[in-house]
Amino acid sequence: MGLYNYNHLFNLVMLSLCALFLITQPCQALGSSRGPVGPTGIAISVGPPPGICAAAASIHGYKCQEFDVRTDDGYILSVQRIPEGRRGGGGPNKQPVLLQHGVLVDGMTWLVNSPDQSLAFMLADSGFDVWIANTRGTRFSRRHVSLDPSNPGTLIALASFSEGKQVDKVRSAVLLSPIAYLSHMTTALGVVAARAFVGEMTTLFGLAEFNPKGEPVANFLKALCADPGVDCYDLLSALTGKNCCLNVSTVDLFLKNEPQSTATKNLVHLAQTVRDGILAKYDYGNSDFNVEHYGESKPPHYNLALIPKDLPLFLSYGGQDALSDVRDVETLLDSLKLHDADKLSVQYIKDYAHADFIMGVTAKDIVYNQILTFFKSH
Repeated sequence: MGLYNYNHLFNLVMLSLCALFLITQPCQALGSSRGPVGPTGIAISVGPPPGICAAAASIHGYKCQEFDVRTDDGYILSVQRIPEGRRGGGGPNKQPVLLQHGVLVDGMTWLVNSPDQSLAFMLADSGFDVWIANTRGTRFSRRHVSLDPSNPGTLIALASFSEGKQVDKVRSAVLLSPIAYLSHMTTALGVVAARAFVGEMTTLFGLAEFNPKGEPVANFLKALCADPGVDCYDLLSALTGKNCCLNVSTVDLFLKNEPQSTATKNLVHLAQTVRDGILAKYDYGNSDFNVEHYGESKPPHYNLALIPKDLPLFLSYGGQDALSDVRDVETLLDSLKLHDADKLSVQYIKDYAHADFIMGVTAKDIVYNQILTFFKSH
């Protein structure tokens, strides 16, 4: 049990619905080995149950620590730390990096490849202090001090930055196949789901949580897969587009661990973004409810041009990505056209689809080495 202070700025990495951040303000983590959380928010050590550290890091010879972190609104989130590489070293003032996964997956996503091909391990071996987040509702972050934890939520990094939230804690950020706009999404399953207004439909069934492994959602997905345009026998391609560079054994390991649960509200919001073609806050579907939450009858739009122009950003996107379509990324980049030129790095990979950025066997050479260079220079 302990209180840990890190007088560093963080780097952040996110994959589409995920990202990497380098943080810049003193950051405080409350926690220890996973266990019950006391009234002060500091976790009480009772010995960690099998988790991401045991399943994916320690077996490869990496030191790995499990933490519980209590959010301001009482959720208890699982966070893993890989403080050093397999050979140790790096000194006491190593730069922390926070890896944030996307919707419907968890922190295991960063560790499914071999150590020399997984971004988390590469960062640790390069002298970074690596932290892996797991958002509320995923399997290791399903607790709350008083509420039902099956009502999870998520925070969109770009939207948060545009409102000046958390940006003071971030030194730089990497976004892999970034999703902001979804007007040109071509993923077959995603298009069919958006037409059905996924989330809004399931909300009618009283589902606060979208659990892909639960019977109600399984039935819903079965109905979507009945569409003649959707090939659910190749579910990954149906969601992400045709990936070029995946290893079969890595995909098998990925599918053993994913997908994870998320709030139905998250999928409602994504469906609204697809349907409306704009990036705005969640629409409660009722002007009175919107007024209650926002003070106006329609949800306000996010203005990504308000992201601080001096925040170092690295964006990498693929030409075959059916979720983060090239045209939608170009719309995002247009929002950043006034960003400081020396603070914005953009990488386009013609053959990459969505999953190649996290599981591709060539990602180490094409993407991850570029990320390491970016972080070291910012």
